[in-house]
Amino acid sequence: MKLERKIRSTTILGIIHNGTAAIGGDGQVTLGNSVMKHNSMKIRKLYNGKVLCGFAGSAADAFALLNRFEEKLEQFGGKVERSVVELAKDWRTDKFLRRLEAMLAVVSKDRTFVVSGTGDVIEPDDNIIAIGSGGMFALAAAKMLKKYSNLSAEEIVEEALKTAADICIYTNDKINVEVLEK
Repeated sequence: MKLERKIRSTTILGIIHNGTAAIGGDGQVTLGNSVMKHNSMKIRKLYNGKVLCGFAGSAADAFALLNRFEEKLEQFGGKVERSVVELAKDWRTDKFLRRLEAMLAVVSKDRTFVVSGTGDVIEPDDNIIAIGSGGMFALAAAKMLKKYSNLSAEEIVEEALKTAADICIYTNDKINVEVLEK
């Protein structure tokens, strides 16, 4: 039997709801068929706490992209849309970056973006974003919670990630959430 050594993904969920932006992620790091860590921090506050970012995929690749994104934020004065577009351009044209296996979820006070592993930039209509292996479970839960509850952005992220953790084997319930207030 061949032991698979691929680092599996995670679940990251971001939302803007009632004027508050939040992003969260689980803490599990999986290598092959083994859980290597339970409390990993996969979300960050960037640009003096004005931008939230989460990552999924290969950890080393994600950190490389995160560093590039931080550089773009500094270069473009914190303009999130310009920064994600320029990062995506670099990702598509740079020989090193093209090989990276990761995704970024980016949340500012008023916009959300996914930067995909192919260098695409996606801005959803409803300001809810999700990436990683449990992303679609968390996304579905967040959409329902936003529509049918009075929960805050932070509570929606936490509860939706708990739902993903109940379903996805690469996601756990050790959840971290960061918030940008109005």
